[in-house]
Amino acid sequence: MNSYHQEQLQTLKLVRKYLDGLTPQAHSELKDTLVDYLGFRDDLDHFLTRHFNDICTAHCFRSRLSACCSREGIVAFFADVFVNAIVSDTGQLDRIESVLSQPNTGFKCVFLGDEGCLWQITPIVCAMFLCDSAKETVFEGKEELRQCWEALEEQKKRFTWPDRPVLFDDLEALFIDAGLHSPLMYLHDSPGLLRVKKQAGLL
Repeated sequence: MNSYHQEQLQTLKLVRKYLDGLTPQAHSELKDTLVDYLGFRDDLDHFLTRHFNDICTAHCFRSRLSACCSREGIVAFFADVFVNAIVSDTGQLDRIESVLSQPNTGFKCVFLGDEGCLWQITPIVCAMFLCDSAKETVFEGKEELRQCWEALEEQKKRFTWPDRPVLFDDLEALFIDAGLHSPLMYLHDSPGLLRVKKQAGLL
């Protein structure tokens, strides 16, 4: 098992153990904190499905050109793992653990199965990765559509970019306060993101 698999698997097991230890009420209250983010993800999925699904599938994934869906090609934050875990059932998470426990010998991302991504809520980096070619094709002559995409990019920052209190940082802090740590806690460990927080007066 390579280090990428180990980090992902370690984090998923940590999150699952934490969630399993919560009371039903605590679990529900914690999930309620994700309402705004999940609403944003619904809007994002609708936009991408409507405007990019066909072109990205035909010109990138099937041709094996994708830099995003290629083998071990994704970056996942701790919050990505947590959000996916809390909305997934046991069987769905078991399947992810299973693929992470064995070598990935294919050309594609370890999380891509026969029916698509194994994640219910894909990592935000994956969800918002659009190559320049796809954007030029879809947005050509459609300034309003381009502005809709730019608005979604700004919304993403309100959950992920720690120049203010954001959900992704809060979720890491929740686990750190419980004495738990993951190598995917970039908002607390990445020098670059720590610099952003310091410049914003959050440290």
